Amino acid sequence: MQEPNASTRRQFLGLAGGAAVLGAVPIVTIRPADATPAMLASAMRNVTGEAVVKTGRVKLDIPPLVENGNTVPMTVSVLSPMTPDDYVKSIHVFNEKNPQPNIGNFYLGPRAGRAQIATRIRLADSQKIVAIARLSDDSFWSASIDVVVTLAACTEEVI
Repeated sequence: MQEPNASTRRQFLGLAGGAAVLGAVPIVTIRPADATPAMLASAMRNVTGEAVVKTGRVKLDIPPLVENGNTVPMTVSVLSPMTPDDYVKSIHVFNEKNPQPNIGNFYLGPRAGRAQIATRIRLADSQKIVAIARLSDDSFWSASIDVVVTLAACTEEVI
């Protein structure tokens, strides 16, 4: 038979041991990501070169207010018949404040059926998201949206 205070003593020792271990755990602080609008412009230039990027034909569907930046749903669709003569070659998605400005590059062809991609992304802070589509005639089309993030992702730093 257990003495009456044995479980209480075990609980106390477990909590005390846990507290001792916590002293060895690094402290995590949250800070803004090291990104700038210039990095966004540079990443977009890497895709488009010196070509003119027109507004239109691209639809960027992302919630304008996001509660949690760790998993943000996003869909990009491009108005295109997707025929052998007129199709979307690629879709590129960029962000303004994440540590890496290029979220993703998606390559399509005329047999894709429709020019649409859907995924989930992480956002470090409230920022602008830009989607650029390259068509088969080598023209570039874009859309952008400002997204407000209440709980940021991608911003942890161990000190």
